[in-house]
Amino acid sequence: MNNCLIFSGTANPDLSEKIAASLGKKLGKINIYRFLDKEISLQIEENIRGKDIFIIQPTCPPVNENLMELLITMDAFRRASPKRVTAVLSYYGYARQDRKDKPRVPITAKLVANLLVSAGADRILTMDLHSPQIQGFFDIPVDHLFAAPVIVNYLKGKNIKNPVVVAPDVGGVKTARAFAKRLNAGLAIVDKRRIGPDMVETVHTIGSVKNCEAIIIDDMISTGNTVVEAAHKLLNEGAAAIYAACTHPVFSNNIAEKLNTSLFKEVIITDTIATGSFPPHFVKLSVSELLAEAIKRIHLETSVSSLFI
Repeated sequence: MNNCLIFSGTANPDLSEKIAASLGKKLGKINIYRFLDKEISLQIEENIRGKDIFIIQPTCPPVNENLMELLITMDAFRRASPKRVTAVLSYYGYARQDRKDKPRVPITAKLVANLLVSAGADRILTMDLHSPQIQGFFDIPVDHLFAAPVIVNYLKGKNIKNPVVVAPDVGGVKTARAFAKRLNAGLAIVDKRRIGPDMVETVHTIGSVKNCEAIIIDDMISTGNTVVEAAHKLLNEGAAAIYAACTHPVFSNNIAEKLNTSLFKEVIITDTIATGSFPPHFVKLSVSELLAEAIKRIHLETSVSSLFI
């Protein structure tokens, strides 16, 4: 790993430190600063010529700020003659706009892919894309990891009685089925109708949850409306307890109030996005070792496919 250097943007430095520590390395030296008018600039403070570079910078809120920082950072690196630049996006912003579902709307997931490649990315390492087909928006290699092994291992240690994994909408059925198989649990689906950009309506539940401990699985929680509506529906259907688990905590300001203990026994999140402090029933798991292993395998040019499950 001597020819491998790991650098961090300002979006999630704690995760970057953990990844570097897992690899027995220190983060590369880089000075990122803002001018008075908030323009972003930086200077790489060590020689990177011929090095294998990994830049850890999730494009999480504030999305535009962190995305622009990543693009500028990659531009600086590609001009310094590295061997390869890999952008490590533990969270891929703008992923929810991945198709034209209405007339005259953008496909921002593709736009961001174009920007990343144009800025100098030779490879992308990301986790739990909102839509797996986003991988196809790139003409460079994309390694798409899942936080499922980390979350499943935690849930197995909880000794949950009569578990049932719940997909909060039809789009999450495949993921929920994979969790259910690993946990030897039942499967249920909540029929969700979106009635506005951040508003949902739950219609009915497919599958039985009566007297079960339900585990709602989603790739992200933003406003919390989806999981809250699903939790109310499941409790009305006779669920004994509700757990919520997501990879990306894209949280709104009042999320702790919404995801309170009267609805959820636990809310399980990961550290793909930097978050503040939350009540005790919020449990944060780290994906740093998983990302570190992927970085190691990419650098050593060994198989990464075993991590894609």
